[in-house]
Amino acid sequence: MILLAVVGKAMEIFMDNDVAISVKNVTMTFNLNKEKVDNLKEYVIKLISRKLEYKKFYALKNINFEVKKGEHLAILGLNGAGKSTLLKTIVGVYKPAEGTVEKNGVIAPLLELGAGFDPNYTGEENIYLYGAILGYDRNYIKSKFDEIVEFSELGHFIKVPVKNYSSGMRARLGFSIATAVEPDVLILDEVLSVGDAGFKKKSLAKVRSLFDKGVTVLFVSHSIEQVKAICDRAILLEHGEIIAQGDVEDVIPIYEEKIKKPKKKPVKKAPEKKEESPKAEAEEKKEKKSDNS
Repeated sequence: MILLAVVGKAMEIFMDNDVAISVKNVTMTFNLNKEKVDNLKEYVIKLISRKLEYKKFYALKNINFEVKKGEHLAILGLNGAGKSTLLKTIVGVYKPAEGTVEKNGVIAPLLELGAGFDPNYTGEENIYLYGAILGYDRNYIKSKFDEIVEFSELGHFIKVPVKNYSSGMRARLGFSIATAVEPDVLILDEVLSVGDAGFKKKSLAKVRSLFDKGVTVLFVSHSIEQVKAICDRAILLEHGEIIAQGDVEDVIPIYEEKIKKPKKKPVKKAPEKKEESPKAEAEEKKEKKSDNS
């Protein structure tokens, strides 16, 4: 019996080590105020007097799934389904109201690229700042600096304050910093649509080079072509709940049915009746009278 228990425990440890991400019974809620509160003073007064009313919104409901090491999982769903909330909960931006998220290995989250930039700092200064936010030390960023600048295609603009960058330039710099690491788990949220066509091709090639190293992937995208090219499994979210999961070829048709909008038949309008002025009505009656006579 003792031997069986030891063997069982050893198998359990092996299985746990084979799992990159485990999400168990995760529920995420937000409190939505029923009325507008304009300032902090008003908020505190209402909070103390217990007049602050809010509605509980369930962004995620009882989410359960596992991602094994080396798997590429797509997270599909319409806008507002809870995809980005789920990714942020996995990364640790949000703490779930219920349930647990367990992770093994180094995670590189490519969510809101450039969200941690200081607009008054130059691109060069923001490389070190953003790298620190992502958990890289200064020496590592220094060793990757030239590679980051070259990949971002910013050239001499790296010495310019980020407030003068376009949104595409900020996203390109953020992508270049985030992909400088060699992670165990790569989390992508619509980041392969960054920049122009040439940079999109280059960023996809960069991500695929990470795939070749056996990295685990969580991928959110509305592009079915990209999902098919990158992922082997998928889950489908609707209103914060998983409604389908399994092989990507089985889940995508369900997703496609969801995004198909029913064609609405055009409503025929009845011809509008012209309103005649009193003067026109009088002249019409006069003409009828003369015809009768």
